[in-house]
Amino acid sequence: MRKLIGLVVIVWLVIGVLAAFQRGYLTNDQDVNCKKFGDTALTIVAGPLNYVGANPKVDCRIDAPQPSS
Repeated sequence: MRKLIGLVVIVWLVIGVLAAFQRGYLTNDQDVNCKKFGDTALTIVAGPLNYVGANPKVDCRIDAPQPSS
């Protein structure tokens, strides 16, 4: 049973990598920021869901409190 689950997870992630490649996230671009990394990681984790309409996106805004002046 463990081998089957492991195989399913590996196939799931491989499909996610293919989707990320098709969307152009795995290019040789040196400008990597929070949004690009997050979108790539979520696309890979979403796996086959990318092919049924999922389009995961990351919002990297940081709403940290600012110091008083």
